[in-house]
Amino acid sequence: MPIRTTRNDAVEIAYETFGPPGGEPLLLIMGTAMQMVMWPDDLCAMLADRGFAVARFDNRDAGLSTHFSEAGRPGLAKDWFRAGRVAAYRLEDMSDDALAVMDALGWSSAHLFGASLGGVVAQLTAIRRPERVRTLTVSSSYAGWRRGRVNMRTVLRLMLSQSLRRYPAGREGAVRRVVDAMRILGSPGYPLDEAWWRHAAGVSYDRDSSPAGGEMRQSAAAGATGDLLPRLAAVNLPTLVIHGEDDPMIRPRAAKEIAAAVPGARLVLYPGMGHDLPRELWAGIADELCALAGRTQPGREDAMG
Repeated sequence: MPIRTTRNDAVEIAYETFGPPGGEPLLLIMGTAMQMVMWPDDLCAMLADRGFAVARFDNRDAGLSTHFSEAGRPGLAKDWFRAGRVAAYRLEDMSDDALAVMDALGWSSAHLFGASLGGVVAQLTAIRRPERVRTLTVSSSYAGWRRGRVNMRTVLRLMLSQSLRRYPAGREGAVRRVVDAMRILGSPGYPLDEAWWRHAAGVSYDRDSSPAGGEMRQSAAAGATGDLLPRLAAVNLPTLVIHGEDDPMIRPRAAKEIAAAVPGARLVLYPGMGHDLPRELWAGIADELCALAGRTQPGREDAMG
């Protein structure tokens, strides 16, 4: 699909769309340092076939959107414990980026589907601008930084694993890093789709091979934003919380907290699912999104526009 861009003040945001323009608007928000291509094309097409007009975009500091390399690369401790002092931006800014994409598409409101950190951005958007949100879906996510939600053992294991391995420079090294990371973060109950991860990692490198740093800056933004849980009780929107029972990065208790905090939220825990969206679960997740949107029969003909 053709890449388009829009702006949130000085920040340029790259995005693309799938599906019928008259479908129900669905905005996909990706997680930390992940580019929009990490929303699989086949999943986007499946959602479009269910009657959604799907848009995905590169968060700031990722992919083809504006990077904040001049802000430097904060360390892990600063990300979470002194984030307010070092954050180059806040999640509120990333929420405004998402709204800028909606504005560019002419969407006064949309269904939001956020994964991992993208789920935090989606929650914050629902809190700040509820009139712009039709439904809220969060997957593998948490209600902002608080001790116990993120499994720091996995974070440290991932960092140690990648620091001890010698990766070749360039595209192949970048691809191997992603695949090795997903061996740690992926779903133990489902086979790792290594071919797809190699493809997505290669495409990501081709789109943006700039030095790392965005991951830490986005993490610092999350730390600076703080705990959203007390604010979720005011969210009066149809809400779906998806999480893997075997997520090694974000503990399932984080999903249960969100579902308990948002009135009427539906919680779906998938056995064997880790910190990803296994292909085998896509059809069920699409069904959940359709039900949340108030439709019982999937397809373009029943899209409300």
